[in-house]
Amino acid sequence: MAKGNRIQVIMECTEHKESGMPGTSRYITTKNKKNTTERMELKKYNPILKKVTVHKEIK
Repeated sequence: MAKGNRIQVIMECTEHKESGMPGTSRYITTKNKKNTTERMELKKYNPILKKVTVHKEIK
């Protein structure tokens, strides 16, 4: 059987950090560490800012 190459990653909003508003917008997703070696960037909905923003993978 094949070993699992998928790992869980946490995505955090970049615009929310810069806005200075309290709280954070984070999502948990998975990625294949063999195919996607660099950090991911996805557009996700931020419920605090009430709009779609760029979320980057954090360590």
